[in-house]
Amino acid sequence: MNTTQPTNNKAAIVILNWNGSKMMQQYLPNVIECSKDEAQVIIADNASTDDSLQMLSRDFPQLRTIVLDDNYGFAEGYNRALKQVDAEYYVLLNSDVEVTPHWLKPLLNYMDTHPECAVCQPKLRSIFHREEFEYAGASGGKLDILGYPFCRGRIFDIVEKDHGQYDTPDLLAWATGACMVIRKKDYWEAGALDKRFFAHNEEIDLCWRLRIMGRDIMLVPQSVVYHVGGGTLPKSNPMKTFLNFRNNLTMIYKNVESERLRAVMRCRWFLDYLAAFEMLILKRNFGDFKAVIKGRKAFAAWRKDFTADRNRIQSMRKKSDSEILYRHSILWQYYAKGHKTYTQLDS
Repeated sequence: MNTTQPTNNKAAIVILNWNGSKMMQQYLPNVIECSKDEAQVIIADNASTDDSLQMLSRDFPQLRTIVLDDNYGFAEGYNRALKQVDAEYYVLLNSDVEVTPHWLKPLLNYMDTHPECAVCQPKLRSIFHREEFEYAGASGGKLDILGYPFCRGRIFDIVEKDHGQYDTPDLLAWATGACMVIRKKDYWEAGALDKRFFAHNEEIDLCWRLRIMGRDIMLVPQSVVYHVGGGTLPKSNPMKTFLNFRNNLTMIYKNVESERLRAVMRCRWFLDYLAAFEMLILKRNFGDFKAVIKGRKAFAAWRKDFTADRNRIQSMRKKSDSEILYRHSILWQYYAKGHKTYTQLDS
């Protein structure tokens, strides 16, 4: 394997690691080999307690490693690491991603030829079911009128097979943090990832801000990667449920247009408690029930801390919610109308 790294400052692949020694041993050789002509590879370590640093020093001595002094989570971990990276494009990549030969070239080419684009992502397929999209990003992220995220190729827990049905570039509401290319200039001008989120929804929040500022987020389907997913927290983990509800509400509060904010928050109050009691009564999942309640309380407690952020974001607005968000409720589409795939949704 060619172990040399590009010497230019065009693109830097930055992998944020926390106790992912085994994942890196499995997937780093592939990333290095398939990216060697396009980007340098950098590991940012979030104060791992496993043998990550020793393994990197032993097996990948050619890679630059940024060692952080604490586990700052996804958001602040990346912020601190990227401050130390000099590149025109940041490539945020999870440690559990298998890339394909020359995967980065179409992404960088698209960014080079479309200056209006701040972020792009490849198609994400599942490592375990390679003909299917992967939950975390599929073929690009969307948001509905109430702030619920979904994807082309994945709505809630329904994940489609990739038959090429989304093989056209598409304007997105958000790109997945599992694998995204973002301009350094846009990353910092938009305010970077919100460190208070710690993990979950932070990349959606950043992309929403960029769209408000008039910048584009795009899918580039000529690039394909494979993602394990769920590498940090299991899908049913109450901490993940807490973070998702708290952070999603915070993201909505920061970004929704002023004339819609009260109505959206009222709808979400009802729907969040409905979801909580469904978890308790139908699924008998007391842990997730408590996590939803706790998430709503945590949002209420810190909401005032985001007022200045909200005012700043709204003052930068160049695009309306109607230009950014899917104009229907994805819950209504899915549960009431039975539309389980993106192509079935009402336009």
